[in-house]
Amino acid sequence: MQPVVTVSGTAIAMEGDDIDTDRIIPARHLKSLSFDALGRFVFEGDRRNAKAAGQVHPFDAPEHAGARVLVAGENFGCGSSREHAPQALHRWGIRAIAAVSFGEIFRGNSATIGLPCVLLTPEVSAEARAAIAADPTVEVTVDLEAKQLRFGGTVRPVRINESLRQRFVSGSWDSLTTLAEGSGAAAELSRRLPYLNHWHAA
Repeated sequence: MQPVVTVSGTAIAMEGDDIDTDRIIPARHLKSLSFDALGRFVFEGDRRNAKAAGQVHPFDAPEHAGARVLVAGENFGCGSSREHAPQALHRWGIRAIAAVSFGEIFRGNSATIGLPCVLLTPEVSAEARAAIAADPTVEVTVDLEAKQLRFGGTVRPVRINESLRQRFVSGSWDSLTTLAEGSGAAAELSRRLPYLNHWHAA
């Protein structure tokens, strides 16, 4: 498995709190048979509304093309438990999210696909978003080893559940791959279990 230690690149600053999973990926896209095409539908409703109002949504802004980090406010990813939300962001190209707080299920779903969610204070979130707005080319780094957010020469601390952090930096975040790697041991154990080998109590 691939460790996730640092994520660097340009960033998108999302303004507003309580951005829910229905806004991230509208429910009509949940019937897709795979996650592959979800990236192009991320924030579809918000993007359409912004365009109708003569505005440009951050995910449509040319200067944010190729951004790898998303910086947000409070309660990002709240709402329904749809795993399509982090999948859509990941398929678009986001590789780390820094926010004041997250919906717990969203954060868990993100971890299973190698998308780290780190916590900022409200002040640091506002500071980072202002820096991104002032210079969309500024490089932003989420460093899980040092537990830092770095942007434009500024270094600020981030918080992340230590168990999750260890899973990312060790490369053990992918539970399916971990299970597959242990398939031999699992098969050996199953051979020794009486109830899987026609054992019946007298």
